[in-house]
Amino acid sequence: MNEEQFKQNYKRAVDQMKTNDQMRKRMEHISNVRHHKQKRQRKPLYIAASVVIAASIGLAAPSLWQQWNGSTQPGTQMAANVTYDPVVIPKTELPNSNSNGPKANMLQLVVYQGHVYTQSPTSLNGEGALALRGEKLGTTTGGINELSSQDEYKELASNIGEANIYRVDGYDKDFRIMSYTEMDGQVFAQLFDKNNDITIGSGVDLFGKLNLEGNIHSAQWETFESWNNGLSQLQPLTADPSLEKFISALYESKPQAMTSDMEERLYGQEDRKIIYLALEDKTQVPLVLFKEGLVRYGNVPVVFKVEKGTFQTFWDGLGQ
Repeated sequence: MNEEQFKQNYKRAVDQMKTNDQMRKRMEHISNVRHHKQKRQRKPLYIAASVVIAASIGLAAPSLWQQWNGSTQPGTQMAANVTYDPVVIPKTELPNSNSNGPKANMLQLVVYQGHVYTQSPTSLNGEGALALRGEKLGTTTGGINELSSQDEYKELASNIGEANIYRVDGYDKDFRIMSYTEMDGQVFAQLFDKNNDITIGSGVDLFGKLNLEGNIHSAQWETFESWNNGLSQLQPLTADPSLEKFISALYESKPQAMTSDMEERLYGQEDRKIIYLALEDKTQVPLVLFKEGLVRYGNVPVVFKVEKGTFQTFWDGLGQ
């Protein structure tokens, strides 16, 4: 079953779960999202994550997370002998029904243990899902939408209808869970990540949770032109020492909060390349590379500055 057939079948499964009509809209591969003006922060930074966010995997120019001024006690975190000022992403702010702010299509989400988990940029096909399915955590209820009040965000509330939720073997459930549904002999699975209420002191605090190092089975990459025009002109990327060195540098990279100024600058240019890392557990992790040496994963409101020499060598090796 090819990717397009899987997407069509998954949509049919979601439709049959009787979700809200507005929530049945699948994530578009190219999203146009309104930019919101934001204030520049001081380090360490607090970034308030809003549930009402537009669908994207961080390739367009989404202003997905509201930022707010805050203070924190001085401190740094150390990873792989590298010390940086940490970026703090507080617990997701639940929407206020009285808010007059702009609305956007919501990412699929699940509330688990008081936290909001949103649809992961990491993909997982149905055939590989069973091997990763851990213990059952519960069954979701539907009903969450852009107008939902805070008291509707109860345990296992969601906008995906009724679906069983499981642990994901090999991953911390404080970071990742999954929905798993079988229908007409086919498996429909979706990963959900918690990218809020966390502190990122270096790349390892995010990329380490994705289990990248030592687990890459194969890789591909795509030019911005191909991605932007929906051409899917994926080119093979050899999983060799140069890729391993890049991943190691990514673990040691410096986190920077995605401010509005940075966002406008980065996404106003076309100097981007996208790599897709297929892991041994059948998941596929997309990463966006910006020419100036920054890397971003999905909608997480942080970019990572990779050591200049390592990044440039890897970037040049991808070709044009």
